[in-house]
Amino acid sequence: MKFKILQDNLRKLLRERIEAGELTGLRLAQQTKFKQAHISNFLNRKRGLSLEGMDKVLSVQHLSVLDLLDPSEVNQRASILPPSADEFENVVLTDASIAATQPRITSMHIKQILKFKKTFLQSLKAESEGDRSEWQRFVLIKIDARDAMSMSPRLMSGATLLIDRHYNALKPYRKGEFNLYAVLKNDTCTVRYVEVAGNSVILRPHNQSSPIEVLTMQHGQTAADYLVGRVCQIGIEV
Repeated sequence: MKFKILQDNLRKLLRERIEAGELTGLRLAQQTKFKQAHISNFLNRKRGLSLEGMDKVLSVQHLSVLDLLDPSEVNQRASILPPSADEFENVVLTDASIAATQPRITSMHIKQILKFKKTFLQSLKAESEGDRSEWQRFVLIKIDARDAMSMSPRLMSGATLLIDRHYNALKPYRKGEFNLYAVLKNDTCTVRYVEVAGNSVILRPHNQSSPIEVLTMQHGQTAADYLVGRVCQIGIEV
């Protein structure tokens, strides 16, 4: 939210208190030690307040920045999922680009909430490289037609993939099997088998007629920086 909007919301809140008889411009000037003309000009939209001035007004009126935010916008940006009191855990479905880049999925980016058995999710082993503690562990994405073609017949277009974002290591989850990963590419996810050769991340398709893709790791980065997470369940609508 822009600073000007916060000032407008503060102005509106102060005027409401004045109209309710809870405050006067003179009283506010005395509290803040600003000139009364300064306060009057602010209330009448003739001038703004500096950041320090705004902070002082908030302090003397026992307000916080949260009081100036639009509740609907706060709700949109909230990342707290509805609590689950039963044996199921809520997992959010979001766009692949959000799953690839955002540690916490806010309400405005949630497309759907699906339920998974808590015992199932708890049974999945994590294997993280680097600090993923702030990342919401499980998210869901839908695979697009391009990835589905490259991963055919293992994946179908529109399939829902459960991604464990606390598993970004190139370590086989099951002995003798290749992990399937959501990989960061062009600020979104692509789904492939992954290998590393030198400073290159090699993305291998399941469909042998599809091309192999190669990502060059940036200086100071490792393969783990490109692995969004392991695909740990595939759901297909029938």
